[in-house]
Amino acid sequence: MDLFIAIFTGTMIAATPLLFAALGELIVEKSGVLNLGIEGMMLIGAAIAFWLSFNGYSLGIAFIGGALAGMITAGIFAVVALSLLANQYAAGLALAIFGSGVSAMIGTGFGSTPVETLRPIDIPVLSDIWLLGPLLFKFDVLVYLAIALVPATAWWLNHTKSGLVLRTVGESPQTAHAIGYNAIRIRYAAVLYGGAMAGLAGAYMSVAYTAIWVEGMTAGRGWIALSLVVFASWRPYRVLAGAILFGGMTILQLHGQILGLPLPSEVLSAAPYIAAIVVLVMISQNRSRMRLDVPASLAKPFRADG
Repeated sequence: MDLFIAIFTGTMIAATPLLFAALGELIVEKSGVLNLGIEGMMLIGAAIAFWLSFNGYSLGIAFIGGALAGMITAGIFAVVALSLLANQYAAGLALAIFGSGVSAMIGTGFGSTPVETLRPIDIPVLSDIWLLGPLLFKFDVLVYLAIALVPATAWWLNHTKSGLVLRTVGESPQTAHAIGYNAIRIRYAAVLYGGAMAGLAGAYMSVAYTAIWVEGMTAGRGWIALSLVVFASWRPYRVLAGAILFGGMTILQLHGQILGLPLPSEVLSAAPYIAAIVVLVMISQNRSRMRLDVPASLAKPFRADG
């Protein structure tokens, strides 16, 4: 039972940064923009949040700083891709590389010094319930926030006027522009939101998940978050399922190494990424369904004056 509890709680914690980043990217792609730079934004958010915590600022300031760092980085992408109409694939890849280099530079002086970490919330009475207590009521506040964002995002997209406008921009920015909406401004807002979420995901990685700086610590999670959006067919609840799946694979491979499974450690470490590839291959077999789910204007440039 203790092993089950450890795997479940570890899975939810591992899924949290994936949820933040993937839900942010889902909003970005719903607006018709494809930002491949999630990994870079996560790394910059992680570096800035760790720097703030390392220098004695509170955890709240560290998380806000990480989110703002991700937002500012996304703003660079927005200018290049939306205002200058650069290729979104190339701009996103450049952002990922940029974020990796900048985060390595920021983290040069961190060493291996740990920082204050986010503590689980101890809810009186509920936390002490047998089995349910450790399974449901002993996570930190950002785990609950990430889970709460799933229904909030689904409700906003499907039941609000602003969510409908965003989806319209993603399907046909020309139509949205014709009826009086500023499609470029809406896309800017979506990209900045996605950047803030990616920065928050990175901040969670450095300040809550590990509390120790490691260069390149996101280890491809930005790319997994990107694949989660496709895996989920651009639907928030499926993003949650995918994040739990990949988070679970991450934790299971760690426990597999601890338990001494007769497999090379390299194979176990690669398990989450292998799972991501397998799932995407399976999804891509149904191309007609994929075409129905993907926003019609995804990665297509739009100029308001033509």
